[in-house]
Amino acid sequence: MLIMEMKGGNLVFGDTQFLPGYCVLLPKREVNSLNELTMEERSQFLLDMSIVGDAIMAVCHPHRINYDILGNTDAFLHAHIFPRYDWETPERKSKPVWLYHESNWFNEEKCYNPVKHEKIRNDIFTYLNSNY
Repeated sequence: MLIMEMKGGNLVFGDTQFLPGYCVLLPKREVNSLNELTMEERSQFLLDMSIVGDAIMAVCHPHRINYDILGNTDAFLHAHIFPRYDWETPERKSKPVWLYHESNWFNEEKCYNPVKHEKIRNDIFTYLNSNY
């Protein structure tokens, strides 16, 4: 699922793709929170996170990007980068991604599938490789 190693972390393609282009950024070293990174590491991680958003915007053309750094379920630093689309229903657009029905997270039809999703994954890589 690795898309590429970036200066501040490793970018992976999301294991579920009900919002096409969903990615996760993992820091270079395992820490529990953003606050455990040095200022330089923190700055680079957050910059990389926003650059991934640029790539998703360019490739997938969503309405906006949502960035989530949580750590409640998986207690290590990771940033979720979710594209949000105009085709989402109005009640979905106005709420966090996490409120989508659980079937979106665990349904095999929505899981990463190279046949369905490899072009998006490769296009994100190409954008980042050309512009980063």
